[in-house]
Amino acid sequence: MSRSEQKLQTRQRILEAAGRGFRKGGFGGIGVDGLAKEAGVTSGAFYVHFDSKAAAFQAVVSQGMADLKQGIRELQATQGRDWWPAFVRFYLGPRRRCGLAESCALQSLAPEVARSDAAARAAFEADLLEVATLVAAGPPSDHAPADVDAALAALATLAGAVTLARSVDDPALAERFAGAAEQVLLPGPVATRRGGAPAKGSAAAKKKRA
Repeated sequence: MSRSEQKLQTRQRILEAAGRGFRKGGFGGIGVDGLAKEAGVTSGAFYVHFDSKAAAFQAVVSQGMADLKQGIRELQATQGRDWWPAFVRFYLGPRRRCGLAESCALQSLAPEVARSDAAARAAFEADLLEVATLVAAGPPSDHAPADVDAALAALATLAGAVTLARSVDDPALAERFAGAAEQVLLPGPVATRRGGAPAKGSAAAKKKRA
């Protein structure tokens, strides 16, 4: 492996460790020493790749939003007309239940961005609008947002529901948050119960019984 490849691998390891650290502890909850330890490098090595903790935070947010966009593109390419329901159910299901360290940047890092500097907020704003545009421009899908404003509202609903669900101890209440958000975003016969089973009375349920 060349020196440049090793350097890229080290930077990626630091970036991934910083992502876990910021998601779990927030920007103020971990310092450079903690981020370096999480990545298995020295603090000096950290500064080789990032000028400051703020620079690492901005890179983490950018990477997290890039991952979100890539996930949406993959669903649009593979799920046909079902891509939007698939995204909503995945976000409110497996993505909500994963460990906080692996959670979506839209939900876990946005509160930290709000406390950050103008550069970080501007970068996040640009990424957020790109996500909304990607959703609005996607292929036809049941209940998919028709324009950027509708996409922004849908993203806010998803992020808010997951944030509240993660903030309560009662699993049943967490499921109610997720179920209510799903019903708003996938109203009528397309909506399903948590876990992906067709809702009673839905066309999918009738077809399954047949």
